[in-house]
Amino acid sequence: MRPTALTPPEFSPMLRRSLLALSLAAAALPAFAQTGGVFRITAIPDESPTELARKAAPLVAYLEKQLGMKVEFTPVTDYAAAVETLVNRKVDLAWFGGFTFVQAHVRSGGKVIPIVQREEDEKFRSLFITADPAVKALADLKGKDLSFGSQSSTSGHLMPRHFLIQQGMEPEKTFRRVAYSGAHDATIAAVASGKVAGGALNISVWQKFVDEKKVDPAQVRVIFTTPTYYDYNWTVHADLPKATRDKLTAALLALKADTPEGAEILKLQRATRFVPSKVENYQGIENAARSAGLL
Repeated sequence: MRPTALTPPEFSPMLRRSLLALSLAAAALPAFAQTGGVFRITAIPDESPTELARKAAPLVAYLEKQLGMKVEFTPVTDYAAAVETLVNRKVDLAWFGGFTFVQAHVRSGGKVIPIVQREEDEKFRSLFITADPAVKALADLKGKDLSFGSQSSTSGHLMPRHFLIQQGMEPEKTFRRVAYSGAHDATIAAVASGKVAGGALNISVWQKFVDEKKVDPAQVRVIFTTPTYYDYNWTVHADLPKATRDKLTAALLALKADTPEGAEILKLQRATRFVPSKVENYQGIENAARSAGLL
């Protein structure tokens, strides 16, 4: 009997096996292939959502041309969500801090790969700031309120905490109250308004605020600068096809400040250029996190 539209034909065993194999192959495709050819990127929310979107826009347009596919920026609500979206392959590329990279690397069983970092991230620093006239040094913050950024922030929490502990200043024992603002710009606002006596944040955001005259360094002052450490990077999941990973890496490394397009992207990313990255760069971050009981 000829099959009708409502009566499917009988498939041969060989055809059924072929269809099953195709279904399994489709299930194994990388995230961007499962969403209509859209390559998705995200970033830890270390600044306001509007600022993150502004920074992402020209990079998205550039990567669309370089990859030959649609690229979308997918914002997340917190640092943990950034980790989970890449680990679970909901996005293809993530902008991580050193600590969030370590979290994703551990969480994924080593299945995420840092491809590039800014040249500045090879020697990154954190700052402690205050607007309290009585505070001249870190020791003067004892018994007062201190704000970190996000609990999962490398430069706004983990490394400032690490260097405080090295100086014998256990935060929960040294300060009257330890707060978490959630982002670097929010830390600056909390210090400037007098909500806390001191705050820890990354040097890059601080310099941006000073350059854009969003903060008066005569009123909100830097009282301590940490030693250097590795920080931010662009990370992909290991399941992203190598050809795509190589094309993406080459595109980011090719950005140069002497072209209009490169200059705009690098300025927004607060980078002179991108350089290759590797897992080993973040061993110090992992050691600090484990030592502080944060991993």
